[in-house]
Amino acid sequence: MVTLVALRRRGELDGESPRSAAIYPAVSEEIVRILSIIPSASLVVAPDGTVLRASSRALTLGIVNRSSVAVPDIAEIVMKVANDGSPREQVLRVRRPPLGRELLEVKVRIAPLNSGAILVLIDDLAEERRVDAVRRDFVANVSHELKTPVGALSLLAEAVLSAADDKEQVEHFAEKMQAEAKRLGNLIQDVIDLSRLQSDDPMNRAELVETDQLINRAIEEVRTLAGGLGVEIIRGGPEESVILGDRGQLLTALRNLLTNAISYSAANTSVSVTAREIEGIVEISVKDAGIGIPSHDLDRIFERFYRIDPARSRGTGGTGLGLAIVKHVCQNHGGEVIVWSEVGTGSTFTLRLPSYDPMLEGNRASSEFTVEPLTIVKGAKS
Repeated sequence: MVTLVALRRRGELDGESPRSAAIYPAVSEEIVRILSIIPSASLVVAPDGTVLRASSRALTLGIVNRSSVAVPDIAEIVMKVANDGSPREQVLRVRRPPLGRELLEVKVRIAPLNSGAILVLIDDLAEERRVDAVRRDFVANVSHELKTPVGALSLLAEAVLSAADDKEQVEHFAEKMQAEAKRLGNLIQDVIDLSRLQSDDPMNRAELVETDQLINRAIEEVRTLAGGLGVEIIRGGPEESVILGDRGQLLTALRNLLTNAISYSAANTSVSVTAREIEGIVEISVKDAGIGIPSHDLDRIFERFYRIDPARSRGTGGTGLGLAIVKHVCQNHGGEVIVWSEVGTGSTFTLRLPSYDPMLEGNRASSEFTVEPLTIVKGAKS
């Protein structure tokens, strides 16, 4: 005997005209427990295509949208299995929703359950190769970057020893050593943060993050920096959006954007933060009236250790990893970061992240699945 449960459709939740409740197969606790330890993105789908249960990784990938399977090729296979009851396994190259800016190569395994529901498991075939390549490249970059501050500290130490009898010179070199030590500390911390992002699944600690609280917290953390540089922070109106993800990672990404905007702005100017939700995507924008970014640099600003102006980065304490961290945070949450910039006018960076779908409340089984690079949009203001 099949156990059935009644689910409300989205129209009823949104206050639209009520519809009769649809009757769907129940997802047993045993199935939920099994899916919670499977490293694949997973879905349990009703015969009519309604998603009954989705892992956090499936949500992050955008496989689910408004309680439906958002990838047409996968949805088509689900319906075939629902119609004939035959399990299927297929390798697909699909565009990742909801933004559709990247291709994923995935293995999809779909089979019927005894309850009448359909089980969908999705694995990334390129993940292991991609992670290995990133690690090799990352180690090489870090080794190179660490040589500069370590070498500077060594030279300054020699200078201090040679000027031991000159108090003013000793103090001068000591200040330089402090600055280099701070820069080295910042670099090491950013390296640690980025390394964790590249190997971590934020959905293991997923929670509901309110956009307004996230913005307010990030502003508080950079307020001292802004005040010291004479930059005003302007907060846009409230936006009651919710994101499913790692609060710490999201805060780091937004704080990095604010820090960059403040650091590259002149005194007596402002930095604004606004948020909005459009068609299931939360957009958080940070706009400054700073020096702007040359068009030929826009394609590279999210690369690790890339600096537009190395001398200015040294002066502001930048490590060249801040925007790379922003990119990986968005990537880990199934989103992207876009930028508009004009030299002499300023820049606008926008985090675009999938909003949380309340229809899937409670579906937070962890799974392993990483995503691919972000898209940079040039020449059109968001």
